Amino acid sequence: MKKVLSLITALALSTSLIAGEMIIVKGSDTMLNLVQRLAEGFSAVRGDVTVSVAGGGSGVGITAITNGEVDIANASRAIKSKEISAARAQGVNPVEIVIALDGLAVIVNSKNPVKNLTVQQIGAIYRGEIKNWKDVGGPNKKIVLYGRQPNSGTFVFFREEVVQGEYASYMRQMNGSAQIVDAVKTDEGGIGYVGLGYFRNVEGIKPLAVAKTSNDRYISPENEADVKSGAYPLTRPLYQYTNGKPKGAALDFIRFELSPEGQKIVEEEGFVAVTQPYIEKNNKILQ
Repeated sequence: MKKVLSLITALALSTSLIAGEMIIVKGSDTMLNLVQRLAEGFSAVRGDVTVSVAGGGSGVGITAITNGEVDIANASRAIKSKEISAARAQGVNPVEIVIALDGLAVIVNSKNPVKNLTVQQIGAIYRGEIKNWKDVGGPNKKIVLYGRQPNSGTFVFFREEVVQGEYASYMRQMNGSAQIVDAVKTDEGGIGYVGLGYFRNVEGIKPLAVAKTSNDRYISPENEADVKSGAYPLTRPLYQYTNGKPKGAALDFIRFELSPEGQKIVEEEGFVAVTQPYIEKNNKILQ
């Protein structure tokens, strides 16, 4: 009899899991830890829904939503016009939501005395035009470049906003932001770029203050007010894309991300809550 009851219980649990909804999210590695935390928070209030979150890069996520493989694509850069055309050719209508803000940080080893760089100087370093720290006020030491892989939205954003050209061929392309942090921690000549959620409270590295030009104010990405206002030169929105207006469980998940509870998680993960212009833009889509 006990065996029969156990079998009935197992079947009931199995049926419950099968009946539950699944949301599949994929894309930006910068957003991976953040969206996993948001998924945990959402599951605490919606135990009937499972949220599966994977990385791979913003380009991978956008391709996945175009191919109908996921419910939500995470992207640390805006979708490109050619990606929108490719999606629409397959009957997919990408709809954009901003769930957080990031101040992309340029990090160096904590033993490096350099504290400030302009966007132009950082671009020249990553193009390979400046190869020694002594040329930007630092020690006589070779600069070692760490960056992301081409499928990364951060790779694309940094190339467009800072490098403004091609990366030096000798830049070491890392799998993720955590790998960049680990590399710069052990390399006194290293420089890298990572999202806000990856360097706070990490010993052995430090973010540089960045100015648009030598005539402008140098601003640290650790100054939340300057990231929020856009004064920090490398402020960027963090996006999610759905096929058409989100609905069902995906809509509920996005609403949770944008709720006070969800935005508290955003801040706990080191990122910045969405500002009023993005709130208004999101509301128009989610109404």
